[in-house]
Amino acid sequence: MQLFMYILLGFLLVCAISVSLSKNLLNSILVYMSYSLVMSIIWILLESPDLAITEAAVGAGVTSVLFFVTLKKIHAIMKAEEKEGEKKDE
Repeated sequence: MQLFMYILLGFLLVCAISVSLSKNLLNSILVYMSYSLVMSIIWILLESPDLAITEAAVGAGVTSVLFFVTLKKIHAIMKAEEKEGEKKDE
């Protein structure tokens, strides 16, 4: 069980670093979602199910949806898709 906890903590550290270093906003949101899901698993292992449910609902659920909506509103997702399309055409 301790090994599993260390693996989760390592994954948590990798997620935190990759979110802060990522240039692509969409990838950052996806990594943030995985960070929140791993945190909810850690809360379950620490026998705190109320915090696990809150982390899963708010961190991975509501906050991520709000980030996606914000990216869509500022057209950041469309710009990234257009840039990839231009690169493929060249």
